Amino acid sequence: MNNILFSHSYFLRFDPKQWSIGQPYAPLGTLYAASLMRENGYNVSLFDTMFVADPAEVESVLKELAPDFFVIYDDGFNYLTKMCLTNMREAAFDMCKMAKARGCTVIVSSSDSTDRYEEYLREGADFVLIGEAEQTLLELVNHIKAGDKDTEFIPGLAFINKASKVQKTLARPVLKDLDSLPLPAWDLVNLEPYRDSWLKNAGYFSINMGTTRGCPFKCNWCAKPIYGNRYNSRSPQNVIKELKMLKERYPIDHIWFCDDIFGLKPGWVLEFAQLIQQENLRTRFKIQSRADLLIEEELVNALAAAGCENVWIGAESGSQKILDAMDKGTTIEQIHIATKAMKKAGIKPSFFIQFGYPGEEKADIAKTIKMINELLPFEIGISVSYPLPGTVFYDRVKADLKKKTNWTDSDEMALMFTNTFAPTYYKQLHKYVHKNYHMHLAKNSLIKLIKNPLDISIVGLKKALSVFYYTPATFIEWLKLNQLEKA
Repeated sequence: MNNILFSHSYFLRFDPKQWSIGQPYAPLGTLYAASLMRENGYNVSLFDTMFVADPAEVESVLKELAPDFFVIYDDGFNYLTKMCLTNMREAAFDMCKMAKARGCTVIVSSSDSTDRYEEYLREGADFVLIGEAEQTLLELVNHIKAGDKDTEFIPGLAFINKASKVQKTLARPVLKDLDSLPLPAWDLVNLEPYRDSWLKNAGYFSINMGTTRGCPFKCNWCAKPIYGNRYNSRSPQNVIKELKMLKERYPIDHIWFCDDIFGLKPGWVLEFAQLIQQENLRTRFKIQSRADLLIEEELVNALAAAGCENVWIGAESGSQKILDAMDKGTTIEQIHIATKAMKKAGIKPSFFIQFGYPGEEKADIAKTIKMINELLPFEIGISVSYPLPGTVFYDRVKADLKKKTNWTDSDEMALMFTNTFAPTYYKQLHKYVHKNYHMHLAKNSLIKLIKNPLDISIVGLKKALSVFYYTPATFIEWLKLNQLEKA
């Protein structure tokens, strides 16, 4: 009872949008769990589903390794797994059944299984780990290995008890000392296909790291089934240790610090930036943060000095009414200040934008478009409001959801509840806003070209000339949107 085969349920091929983008990140959460179990004497291996075409491919691995435990441990750091896409859920169910048929004890940990533990137990899982799961996994496996069949006293579990009823134990407190965890088991994953995909589609190779867990903010649409509203941070020294190891072992060009909120702890970013410079480890990286955290010039300059080149913020809306309805805790003014501060420091600000939140009207949509056009972020990511279990937002609209509660893949963009406009309107709005955004970028480049014709680059010239494509294209998308608005 010493062999564990780890896997996860994100299949890049099952998500057409992400497959075409071709910028995958390894299952970091899975690697953390595997590392902890290996440190405690278990033999661990990994069936990485990222590039797998069919869940049935796990059959040959199960046959070859004959593991005692099959653990589907999803990467709770990646927003794609938090979306609980139905394609991935069905794949997880298939793997559970195959492993169960091979005599494995099947254990699952994911955002989706935390919300839907009864379904996973009915589909072949012996145990579902609820919430942050490394310590629960270790305690459970040790328990089973020792021959003890009573698991009701292990916190953070769901299972079918002797009475054939689903039982959920008490919640396990989140781990506060993140430095106590071993570094992720990067040696288990074959990074070559990741690197090849990145080089082909982006021209550089990016790898993911986590420095924190959880988010203390109260945005009422944001589900936090794994780490909750607590916020715990690794020490800057511990992060530097991992960064050193990664740069020594792998030819990485870029880091995605995949925290929900990077560097929230007072003084953390300044100390991290100092250590980066002392150790000569400056590496290009991107983070996720909030507008209200990026209005201090000293902090923004420290990020830039450490190598930060891109910051994604949840701008969400250009309407203060909608931000307040979301319990976002930020202001439109802060978005403007933070964007300008980042640009001044040489950091590229990028916006997450969300349309379709309950109560949003045409005037609110217009304010969001106006904000994008004025601030011209480096990139925008547009979605429609997506209700996830455990959120205030979900509770408000769940009566409207009926049978459909999750998207099939990340490009579905379906509005699943009744709102100001029909679902087709929001899909067309997505197209229009993207075209409009690129038109304004092109106009901005054209103005720069006219003002300083000798300073323009080839890329800048192409962007300026693209105004002749985006202007009519934007008008066409606007016409389509206007027709749907009147329908």
